This record gives sequence, structure tokens and C-alpha cells, in this order.
Amino acid sequence: MIQYRQAHLTDVPQLVELERKHVNAELSRHDPSLQGQGLTQVQLTHLINQHWIILALDGAKIVGYVIAAQWSFFGKQALYQKIIQKLPSLGLDGLPLRVNQDNSLQYGPIWIAQSYRGQGIFSRLVEQLVLTIKHKSDYLVAYIAEDNGRSFKAHTQYADMHVVDYFGFQHRDFYLLLRKLS
Repeated sequence: MIQYRQAHLTDVPQLVELERKHVNAELSRHDPSLQGQGLTQVQLTHLINQHWIILALDGAKIVGYVIAAQWSFFGKQALYQKIIQKLPSLGLDGLPLRVNQDNSLQYGPIWIAQSYRGQGIFSRLVEQLVLTIKHKSDYLVAYIAEDNGRSFKAHTQYADMHVVDYFGFQHRDFYLLLRKLS
């Protein structure tokens, strides 16, 4: 039976290993020349201490995780700077939302071991994250590469996320998705 909980510092070594092994999985399917940048031990420790990582565990083995962070964590990276600039103009169903860095969190990445996919772990991870952060923020904001149809489908069908923008960055196109928490 899969259990869900917030990550502890004792989970960092296993998370580092998962990041090392799987950081390029999504990228290599689309362009083998692209290289992802996995989260380091220091970054994962910081996320656990000051942000949020929710785990799916089969016994002691991490089989999935999802991350949410305040914008300050990723905000110095160019892609996130572009997204931050877009926040104030986001709307849903034609209505402006007044999204900003203070009332929203960056959502993702989310990862599930291939042999555990299709078992509902994705939606349970997202819901556990929402339960953990719903009193700390009003919105979750995520981006998904246009060519990652599997992730797009999962987020729009099983995570209650809505497309609020579409943009290009470094020769790749992305959907910007949003989930209202309150």
C-alpha cells in the first residue's frame, strides 16, 4: 500500500539518487541533446526545510514525489523570471486573478516511478500537496512543455489545473497552468 507524507531530511540521500537517475527522462524523449539540471543535496535540504516535498512511498522506497516552492527558490533562473513577469496578467475564465509571488507557489517537478504509473499516485500526490499548502497560498502555478502530452493530460485531467497562458522560451513552447487553492 502506498503511503503519502512530507519529506524528512533523512529522505535526502534517496531523493538525490532519484534526481541523478531520472533528471533527463522527460527531456531525452524529445531531444537527446537537452540536459536537465537535477536538484542537489543542498537544494533538496532547503526545499524540505523551507518549502514542500510530498512523497509517495512503497515501504521505505520513494516511488513518487511532488515539489512546491515559493518563487524565491527558483526565481533567479531565467525561465522562472519569465513566468514571474506573467503572473499579474493571469486570468481564469476571462476574469483577472491578481496572481503574484506572494499569493502563489511554483509547483513541480512531479515524478512517479515508471512501474508505479497508472495507479492513481499522481492525483494523490497532488491532493496531499494541496492539503499541506492550501492555507499558505491561493494558487499553484506550473509550466509544462508543449511536447509533453502525458504530463499535460495528467495535470489538466487529474490535478484540476487550467491553462492560463502559452509561451516560448529557448526554442521550446510551454503551457502555463494554474490551480486555485481557495
